[in-house]
Amino acid sequence: MLLGVIADDFTGASDIANAISRGMAGDDGLAATIYLGVPEGADTRAVDAGVVALKSRSIPAGHAVSESLRALEWLLSQGASQIFFKYCSTFDSTPQGNIGPVAEALADALGVRGVVACPAFPENGRTVYQGHLFVHDRLLNESGMENHPLNPMTDPDIRRWLRNQTQAPVGHVPLDSIRKGPAEVSRALDECAESGSVLVIADAVEDGDLAILGDAVKHSPLVTGGSALAAALPRNFPASARSPGAMDAAGAVDGPGVVLAGSCSNATRTQVEIHAGKHPSIAIDVAAVMEGRYTAAELFASLEQYRGKSPLAYSSDAPEGVSRLQKRYGVERIAARLDELFGSTAVMLRQAGFERIVVAGGETSGAVIDALAPARLAVGLEIDPGVPALYSPDASDAYAIALKSGNFGAPDFFEKALTVMAGQ
Repeated sequence: MLLGVIADDFTGASDIANAISRGMAGDDGLAATIYLGVPEGADTRAVDAGVVALKSRSIPAGHAVSESLRALEWLLSQGASQIFFKYCSTFDSTPQGNIGPVAEALADALGVRGVVACPAFPENGRTVYQGHLFVHDRLLNESGMENHPLNPMTDPDIRRWLRNQTQAPVGHVPLDSIRKGPAEVSRALDECAESGSVLVIADAVEDGDLAILGDAVKHSPLVTGGSALAAALPRNFPASARSPGAMDAAGAVDGPGVVLAGSCSNATRTQVEIHAGKHPSIAIDVAAVMEGRYTAAELFASLEQYRGKSPLAYSSDAPEGVSRLQKRYGVERIAARLDELFGSTAVMLRQAGFERIVVAGGETSGAVIDALAPARLAVGLEIDPGVPALYSPDASDAYAIALKSGNFGAPDFFEKALTVMAGQ
């Protein structure tokens, strides 16, 4: 293994595996495999990039750190010479969140400082300028992320946000330094390290900036950021270092399809509205779920009656509706009950022969993957920027799944995902 990745949620693992497989030019990537959780033993197959998917974004920081360090130990044992800690391009975390503690713990374990932190994903409108994170033409805290039900982002200054989570100062490499080239970036990172900064926010507003950063961190044991930066890393590994063995082939499946949407992001709510206009849809009554009046068996039965019609089940709601329910039932209780509902429903759908499953939302994706419990997933074609089709490599249990971060995807993403999974 050349490159080892620790992703803090399952949609992020899908996103970065896609980026690494494509590379910066679309044809210079590394063969990548996603592992759902830290594997128990060594993987003897030929894997150039191993992505360990954790569900650590919103759990207690101490637990997130310990799980990430376990992933680090496994990736190093597999021979990875560079580690990438992947978090969301909208930097999802509270001021007491996990990005800072995990990144510092990994840096300490590897004995490094001056570690790049860059969540930019220009293709999806996420850019970093003067240490501030933008979503298209809006500062992060005006993009809708301020209404995130679990990790509301209320400050676009990610240096300040990250400093709330870390023990050491947070450095910054501005855009004008990036544009001077890799040597200048390396010098700036060394300077930050000498001044005591473990993590360093790097500006990037276009893919060319990420290409420069990728070159600058060629020999860095640890890099952190979004998937777009990871796409710049495969070209640092020469062809002679890559494994000769072929990776798992990801093949299309065309059995019954279904969409499960738990995200309340603006993008997902638009996608729900468009899909519901053409396909059967079931709006989940969250209050009924919380009060035990609506179960996974009932949701499955509702979806089953629409077999072959690409039905949609969603708990997505507008911010005011989410807030009202959270005040009534509690944020964590709602999240846990909906996770259980979606996870159990997904298992029933698979047992009933549904072969194409589209999941919207990081927490929802985590719940579904936890329930289905695949050991690993192969990366297929990209559906939209940051979201590939994923396939079970087990021929006796073939299915495809797409794990979409709430904010990702075009308005017609659900229909497109089902079509790509079928090989069309």
